[in-house]
Amino acid sequence: MRLPLGLRVVGTARRLLGGSIAHLDPADVPAARAAVLRLQHGPLGRAVIGTPPRDVVVEETALPTASVPAGLTVRVYRPPSTQAPAPVVVNFHGGGFVQGDLDQSEWFCAHVARESAAVVVSVDYRLAPEHRFPVPAQDAYEAVAALAAAPGRVGIDPARIAVMGDSAGGNLATVACLIARDRRREGRDAPAIAAQVLVYPGVEMVEVLPSERAIPVAPILSAADIRGFHALYLGDADGTHPYASPLRADLRGLPPALVQTADHDPLRDHGERYVEALDAADVPVRHTRYLGAAHGYVATGGLTPRTSLQAVAEIGAFLRAM
Repeated sequence: MRLPLGLRVVGTARRLLGGSIAHLDPADVPAARAAVLRLQHGPLGRAVIGTPPRDVVVEETALPTASVPAGLTVRVYRPPSTQAPAPVVVNFHGGGFVQGDLDQSEWFCAHVARESAAVVVSVDYRLAPEHRFPVPAQDAYEAVAALAAAPGRVGIDPARIAVMGDSAGGNLATVACLIARDRRREGRDAPAIAAQVLVYPGVEMVEVLPSERAIPVAPILSAADIRGFHALYLGDADGTHPYASPLRADLRGLPPALVQTADHDPLRDHGERYVEALDAADVPVRHTRYLGAAHGYVATGGLTPRTSLQAVAEIGAFLRAM
């Protein structure tokens, strides 16, 4: 299916504005990231991301974790009605582990909170290359653990915790599940994660998968960008480590998963091979490929409302069954 005109325009504008920050020298990334965020926070960026529903209550706070005692910044989304204590969904934004912020996920998190009748907590984890692997993965797990250890902080039910993320955030969400599972296997305390929602996740850091060759150029993310982001994230670290490449992990004992992939996305085979691996490990998994969609559709609700809202409705239904 042909890409929507709006996404083709975004792709062209992105190339004219200088393309991705994925290929910069690490020392140049912070300034380039700040420039991207200025565009994202401007009128055009807000129009692309979309307007969140007004009946969702939003508050921002700090969540102390084991590695960041002063607290990671989190944004809490409360639906207009839910039971107390409420189920919670811990979200990790996309951006190649290198960019992105809480505003990028505002539309998505607010709509998921409304559709799922759950509190959504969006986590501003630390970014590479200043904080390379495994720091973002540790932040993801520790944020979940901190919420489970002090459920009264945001009024949640610690028995109904889900994780969610798009792109790099999908990687962090499932890695948080792996870390929790591994800690329990070792006899240590760890939160019980009830479900995982992975939206076009990146799950392989070393092997180039077929969709990266078949779709080398796409509006939001190119195949070359994937490799550039991975290099900035990993540095000298081993990309085959299962907490970097969860496709290589033992997936037995992970929570039920919803995996969404996009038709026009070089990361498509990452998610779809992960679905096969989860199924082979006897993890209940539902998969939907969104036809005619490109990478980034939960962050472009203003341009792609049909796909974005359909994806959110599916996520909401999945989470309500948690």
